[in-house]
Amino acid sequence: MSSTIVVLLIVLAYLVLVMFMGIRAGLNKDKSVEEFVTAGRSLNVFTMYFLMGGAIFSAFAFLGGPGWAYSKGAASFYILGYCAMGLVPWLLWGPKAYRLGRRYNYMTQAELVSDRFQSKSLSAIMAIISILAFIQYIALQLKGMAYVLNVTTDGLIPFWLGALLAYGVVLVYVFSSGVRGVAWTNVLQGLFMLFMAWILGLWLPFKFHGGISNMFSKIAENDPSHLIIGAKMSWPAFSSALIVSILGFTMWPHLFMKSFTTKSEKTLKRTVALYPTFAIFMIPVLFIGFSGIGIVPKGTLESADQILPYMLTQLNLPSVILGLVAAATLAAAMSSSDTITHGAASVYTFDFHKKVINPNMDDKKSLLVTRIAIVIFCSVAYYIAVFGAKSLVALLLGAYGSIVQFFPLMVAVFFWPRATKQGAIFGLLTGVLINFYITITGISIYDIHSGIWGLLGNIIVLVIVSLLTKPQDKSHVDKFIEESQIPVD
Repeated sequence: MSSTIVVLLIVLAYLVLVMFMGIRAGLNKDKSVEEFVTAGRSLNVFTMYFLMGGAIFSAFAFLGGPGWAYSKGAASFYILGYCAMGLVPWLLWGPKAYRLGRRYNYMTQAELVSDRFQSKSLSAIMAIISILAFIQYIALQLKGMAYVLNVTTDGLIPFWLGALLAYGVVLVYVFSSGVRGVAWTNVLQGLFMLFMAWILGLWLPFKFHGGISNMFSKIAENDPSHLIIGAKMSWPAFSSALIVSILGFTMWPHLFMKSFTTKSEKTLKRTVALYPTFAIFMIPVLFIGFSGIGIVPKGTLESADQILPYMLTQLNLPSVILGLVAAATLAAAMSSSDTITHGAASVYTFDFHKKVINPNMDDKKSLLVTRIAIVIFCSVAYYIAVFGAKSLVALLLGAYGSIVQFFPLMVAVFFWPRATKQGAIFGLLTGVLINFYITITGISIYDIHSGIWGLLGNIIVLVIVSLLTKPQDKSHVDKFIEESQIPVD
């Protein structure tokens, strides 16, 4: 049996295992839409840790992260920064959102925000922005999975088919089991990919350079610019990418929604406390990229994102090992794509369809619409993954620029009673349009991320318009300012 066939069989076996576990997680569970979206608000610390961790260990981690370390060197350390700090803002409003979610049965981020500002229009706008960003993020995962299958099978699995296989598996278990299937498959995939990350991150530097210390010594001697942040990426670009990523991390609706799935407030706080340990697991991932510097000549790869699968195919590894590495990389991508796909469909159903198209939709129809949305959004993301040309990191940072515009809204919901509906809507639109304009035109303003300029315009407009418009009813606002401070456990 050829090496390529062995690799393919291992990958297919892994995909079947993940699909089985995802479907099994949803069997004999309540068929309500609340179970599908929030798992009955019952997830414990163990499942929450891996559910949230899957947001970091994505195709971006196993492919985009090493790709940046290989091409941009020390600039890739921004990944460690936002992995360690990304969940810290959740400590400010995560418990508050949890308390209000328990009291008023919120399932999505926009349900909470639109209720605070008494605006269906704001809910619809947030849904549209979220879905557009989600599709970029899902495409990132599919693109990464297609890379792996294509390279590790020596082209036997074409790019379009690799993306289609991964898309199909994720679609089946998310469609079947909702967030509970997502959570338990993430536990399996999280343990597997963390194990493989450390093996690769330690072994590749020893294989090519004789050790981690020798690897960095060689880089310092031959191309020291890889060890200076400002050399491959300017300090304004590095700092603004870090800020956008930290502030935008918990603004992703699929992550914010986990405030409503957790078993208790204590569980949520423990998840925040444990979460930075995922930054430790990112260190070996970056070692993978650094180990390719000086080994893989410049211009060899179509994209730096392909550095890991390329190096592995040049090592004449036993086919079983290569198959396990390919499966681990798939695990990283799938553990994010399932969470994002579920989040996108939930956002569409509750924040757009029920607010704009059919406000009286019952539980059964809500579940049906959510499942149909899963299929549609995955299909659009698949098209972008196959025919789009952007790198994984570019896709990710582009999506963050829009999502970070929700940050001022969350501050206003819980900490600024004077904020009004008009201020929230116009501020959000201003921030998104600024980010979109700068991204599309490709202009660079002091090399600062477009999301930061959008955020600045967003805050200014939110404050000015809110002060110029009529305040909301005090008793209504107190529901969010004061009740959010009262524990429910």
